[in-house]
Amino acid sequence: MYTPDLYKSEDPEAIRTFLKENAFGLLINQTNGKLFATHIPLELEYNNEGQEVLRGHIAKENPQWTAFESDNNVLAVFTGPHSYISSSWYDHENVPTWNYSAVHIYGTIKIIEGDAVIKSLTNLVDKYEQNSKCPVRVADLSKKTMMQTRGIVAFEIKINEIQATNKMSQNRDAKNYANIIHELEKTENPQSMAVAKEMAKNVK
Repeated sequence: MYTPDLYKSEDPEAIRTFLKENAFGLLINQTNGKLFATHIPLELEYNNEGQEVLRGHIAKENPQWTAFESDNNVLAVFTGPHSYISSSWYDHENVPTWNYSAVHIYGTIKIIEGDAVIKSLTNLVDKYEQNSKCPVRVADLSKKTMMQTRGIVAFEIKINEIQATNKMSQNRDAKNYANIIHELEKTENPQSMAVAKEMAKNVK
């Protein structure tokens, strides 16, 4: 991912938080001679060696998994809030742009089986059920329901390289920066307002 130095994010904790908050990613690999992509949650977890990995699963009917062993190189893409930035919001003439956050993870993938699959599913369900009025627990599901796990392929991605971009108008002076935040808030668009909130973190 091309990222000018000004917009590079290299804070491990900030990247870790981003991945946890924007876990619905895009898993990309080469399958049967062409690029293949699947939109799925990819959770940042620790393996038995204490290393951070990404874990997830796809349907067994999805042909993407058939290439995991022959070519285990994959790319996982995560995106955060993004918004159009109008140059009419500046006090000088310039071109419009787009503010956004994104993380690309390059890694090697392997299929996991047995108890590791149940643990991965449990962590996933617990994370997204924590605010439910009547949370579902994997441990409470019947054997009949759990048989559906036979229809998935679970995997673990060893992280080899992380590229992170946080393009949030860092090249603007304080006056124009503040006005961009103000204009984004006025749009009442959830994405634009999320960008405004992210930009506001950098205001001292």
